[in-house]
Amino acid sequence: MEEIKVITIYDDEDYLRQVSAPVDLKDKDLDMDIEKLEKYCLENDVYAMASVQIGIPKRLVYLKNTSIDYARKIQNNTVTEEEKNFSEARVLINPVIKSREGLTTYWENCASCLDNMGLVKRPYKIEVEYEDRNREKHLDIFIGFETTVLSHEMDHLDGILHMDIAEEVINMPLEKRKEFRKTHDYTILAETGNFEDLI
Repeated sequence: MEEIKVITIYDDEDYLRQVSAPVDLKDKDLDMDIEKLEKYCLENDVYAMASVQIGIPKRLVYLKNTSIDYARKIQNNTVTEEEKNFSEARVLINPVIKSREGLTTYWENCASCLDNMGLVKRPYKIEVEYEDRNREKHLDIFIGFETTVLSHEMDHLDGILHMDIAEEVINMPLEKRKEFRKTHDYTILAETGNFEDLI
């Protein structure tokens, strides 16, 4: 397999802003697309990835590690090698959000948006319908930080970057972001209530 590179806003912002196509579950390239997405995530320090970010404009998301504890260990430089290599290996094909509740904020960043970090409001809980890599249908509930991660990736499928919906955007390199997040952590403002009413 050739080297897989993430597309950034400096490489091709228009490409990132396209709406990804629905996945045909009979697509003969689907397993190869999933393998490519998984390979990138396993070899790079990401929480998750939408396939459009690596040149596959299909409605496909890979979740590697959506734990807030892991995110906090990264900012404190206390991640073990075992934790770094852990992967949920969760593949979501054609994910659709069916409901959104609660309200959270987090200073998000993104491999495609480089050092541009934005304060984004997200729901606390979402219900998502999707197919897995075995083409089996699911209706699952995601709670807390995993909701932030998945919502961020699903925005990519619609060509939306976190900077577009952020309350504020600042340009900050990785090491400074780690320090910044120690005093600007993931915040739960409400666990219930309609997300649209809360924002």
